[in-house]
Amino acid sequence: MSVGDLFRLDGRVAIISGAGRGIGAESARALAAAGATVVVWSRTAEQVEAVADEIEAAGGSALAATVDAGDPEAVTRGVDEAVAAFGRLDVVVNVVGGAMPRAALDTKDRHLADAFEHNVLTGMRLVRAAAPHLLATGTGSVVMVSSAVGHLVGRGYLAYGTAKAAVDHSVRMLAADLSPRIRVNAVAPGAILTEALAFIADDDATRTGIESLTPLRRLGRPEDIAAAVLYLASDASSYVTGQVLAVDGGLTTPNFTIPLPDL
Repeated sequence: MSVGDLFRLDGRVAIISGAGRGIGAESARALAAAGATVVVWSRTAEQVEAVADEIEAAGGSALAATVDAGDPEAVTRGVDEAVAAFGRLDVVVNVVGGAMPRAALDTKDRHLADAFEHNVLTGMRLVRAAAPHLLATGTGSVVMVSSAVGHLVGRGYLAYGTAKAAVDHSVRMLAADLSPRIRVNAVAPGAILTEALAFIADDDATRTGIESLTPLRRLGRPEDIAAAVLYLASDASSYVTGQVLAVDGGLTTPNFTIPLPDL
């Protein structure tokens, strides 16, 4: 087998949660292009149906499912339905996440709880529902999408950064519990030009400022993250587990700071 063959996912089934747009949609396209049957999840039916249609039109295999990652019963049902449809499950990818920046003293209990729910619990409940099926297949790969803010320090990211740091350590803990048959890893993106950051592309000063603080001097693209997801989902990373792969242009300090005044 050649090294290139290690990236193939022919005959495998993958669930991508949060696949309606951006990084999730691009990851679904990448896994499908590598031969996987992809089950694309989002709360918005129109989004995942469009992604699935695009994959099918390109010659891939995809199924759209409207699943709320915040609903434990819906997640379990969605996993079971995917396995019933295709007979197996090999890969799960959780892209769901996010939290609005705000000053530390304005970050209330509800903001912290929401950030933990949206970023940490979504991945954990997906793994809990998927693990029996991954074990039944024989081996499996879990990929979380974290953030550079999970290990870099900057003002305004108390809830988001703390939650993403928890994602990173949950990956290590899950990898220990689920080894050797299920691998668990994460990708930690930097500033990626998705719809969520579209305002950056439209503001020359903001964009060039971020680029100047990034060692590789550009913003990330969704396909940069999708390539890392494919690596971690495939046998190319068969000797990798419990790792957080930074795909951030080489950051050692944040390249986008919230202009909060000193107290």
